[in-house]
Amino acid sequence: MLKYNHTKVEAKWQKIWEKKKLYKTDLDKTKNKFYCLVMFPYPSSDKLHIGHWYNFGPVDTYARYQKMLGKNVFEPIGFDAFGLPAENYAIKGGVLPKKSTIENINYIRKQLKQIGAMYDWSKEIITSDPEYYKWTQWLFLQLYKNGLAYRKKAKVNFCPSCQTVLANEQVINGLCERCDSEVIQKDLEQWFFKITEYADKLISGLDNLSWPEESKKRQKDWIGRSEGTIIKFKIDNLKLTIPVFTTRADTLFGATYIVLAPEKWQELNSKSQSKIQNYLDQTKKKTVLQRQLNKEKTGIFTRLYALNPINNEKIPVWIADYVLPDYGTGAVMCVPAHDSRDFEFAKKYKLPIKQVIVNRGLRIENSKKAF
Repeated sequence: MLKYNHTKVEAKWQKIWEKKKLYKTDLDKTKNKFYCLVMFPYPSSDKLHIGHWYNFGPVDTYARYQKMLGKNVFEPIGFDAFGLPAENYAIKGGVLPKKSTIENINYIRKQLKQIGAMYDWSKEIITSDPEYYKWTQWLFLQLYKNGLAYRKKAKVNFCPSCQTVLANEQVINGLCERCDSEVIQKDLEQWFFKITEYADKLISGLDNLSWPEESKKRQKDWIGRSEGTIIKFKIDNLKLTIPVFTTRADTLFGATYIVLAPEKWQELNSKSQSKIQNYLDQTKKKTVLQRQLNKEKTGIFTRLYALNPINNEKIPVWIADYVLPDYGTGAVMCVPAHDSRDFEFAKKYKLPIKQVIVNRGLRIENSKKAF
């Protein structure tokens, strides 16, 4: 009984494919074309692991299927080779980042060829190659010259041990996925692109895409365009005013408390009582994503009261980590009768709930008494 020697057979045909340039794509042929882009590997370590197969294998299978249907398939490949993790890997190995990155790319390229993927290697790109990043630098300069690139401080997930910024996915239960050190939220000055200049175009452009509605909604949430107004709340007995951004100024009569982002409170008051400081310190250990998705709302009373400008009623000022500093002014006018997050917070801390809009089938008693 003959055994299938996959190593020998696959190596034989892969060599033939490469010699015949079977997967080299003629980009001048524009009829019946199919573009298949896979996420490029990131060579911050020395090899791919089995988990990478779930990224590269199925996508290549789909591209091959399209080729068998007679389509002119272009499946490019490259290496996303820039970033602090690559530098940290080089430091750990005691070599220059350029040396370790090139070695890692060579190893990963060999691995990708061994799986028989139909990449067009003649069009490979490497983001750490000067011939590539000179164009990203050029593009950045055009944005900067036109006032569309700017610097400001913002929170990042930071690992003190690795001395690097981490994506939300790299923070596991508050710890760095590489070294298990506690991750902190750190203010870091960084570059931003002013996409707000194009918010209207970005949103209207979604109408022309045949995307699932859920995907369009996520894009709109990411773009973050909101129409509203700024309302100023004076702090009782202090020469202090808190500006609040709201999309529903018509619910001002129903505002029963104000919530500040922890960062906003620190701007207003650099010295906090111990209980408030403890809360601020705990917030620093949470990622932005954790603060957004956390179902258990937490907060602390500042012992200050603001004056509702429409009726001069005193309403308490709280700090809560579900409010983010980058949205609006970092302060929220809370109308718990008509906002689910405000409602949950008000119920938990026994704050007043006042209904000012009547919906059919819904009735909440117009009372200062909390639920």
